Amino acid sequence: MDVTGVSYGPPIAEMVDDFSTLGNLGVIAMRGCEETGEKINAYLNEFRFEENADFLLKSSCPRFNTGEAKAIIGDSVRGCDVFILCDCYNYSVTYKMYGRDTWMSPDDHYRDLIRTIGALNGKARRINVIMPMLYSSRQDNRTQRESLDCAISLQELVRMGVSNILTFDAHEPRVQNAIPLSGFDTIRPSYQMIKALYSNVDDIELTSDKALIISPDEGGMSRCLKYSSYLGLNIGMFYKRRDYSKVIKGRNPIISHDFLGSVKDVKGKDVIIIDDIIASGESILEVARKLKEMGARRVFVFITFGQFSSGPDKFDEAYEKKEIHKIFVAGTNYKSDEVKSRPWFCDVDVSKYLAKIIDALNCDHSISGLLDPVDKIKALAEDLRDSQIKLDMEN
Repeated sequence: MDVTGVSYGPPIAEMVDDFSTLGNLGVIAMRGCEETGEKINAYLNEFRFEENADFLLKSSCPRFNTGEAKAIIGDSVRGCDVFILCDCYNYSVTYKMYGRDTWMSPDDHYRDLIRTIGALNGKARRINVIMPMLYSSRQDNRTQRESLDCAISLQELVRMGVSNILTFDAHEPRVQNAIPLSGFDTIRPSYQMIKALYSNVDDIELTSDKALIISPDEGGMSRCLKYSSYLGLNIGMFYKRRDYSKVIKGRNPIISHDFLGSVKDVKGKDVIIIDDIIASGESILEVARKLKEMGARRVFVFITFGQFSSGPDKFDEAYEKKEIHKIFVAGTNYKSDEVKSRPWFCDVDVSKYLAKIIDALNCDHSISGLLDPVDKIKALAEDLRDSQIKLDMEN
């Protein structure tokens, strides 16, 4: 089903008379973000009706043999609105240390980001950081004597002169309280996910009698409520029962997933599990298995960050058993070719979305409509329902 005709709205270029009155636009793609940076650069050319303009700034972070590094900016940034793309969870990037290949950890990526900001030397008009998965985002609250890494990193970025921080689906959006006077936006690619579902599943019908939104735990209800509001679907929720007498790898182990609802709400429907992250995937797969046991027709999964830290084999098994039908993963962080080649995997490109946000921020335009695309989602759903009705009548 072709939905490519759905518009993002008028380009900012159509609303700006003279771009010279604004700061120059520059994009720095940190290591591991080069492909996304190239796509954003192409979209910015399209939006601004320019040919072969290069918004990508030359930058690098070479390392000494000891593993120490420095950042180098190869272009002038004076008066420039700089947007830095940084994927702290790209585990495919290496550097040489004492002659050995060393994998870059989230800490290494983050320190290179800090070095790059330092290399700008305060000459940029504004510094904006786009960090799809927020550094240390799962260490955002304190339950015992432990560090608050996420809040500390946000404060460090602000002290370095960062004006705006943009992230996708922050694990705990209230972490922005650590920097109450600075720009912080958490982006949820709801429109892109729904569009991808319609594009890849021809017979999907997102109506209350045919589909159901599922939250795998109580913490994910807020994002599920958004989808429910956008699509007019009901919600089901699982409760993670934990053993609070034990701590394993810093967390209380999960005993079981209990569904809070009636089996009849699930039976015969397509269900969409919505969550922020797949790490090992054990929780998602357990929820999917229970939904199939309750009679769900098909199980789809919307995930913002797909890490698949234990590999894809368990998902292959669930796919063969028809416990999952397809997993839609936002193109916000690195996924290996091994994962992307799987039949159950669908990579949802968000580069055009990011380009729209960058374009608007550089022009000092509101991004509210981009962050909460309710009108676009409703228009998309109505157009596709009308198309389905017309197809049914023809048949």
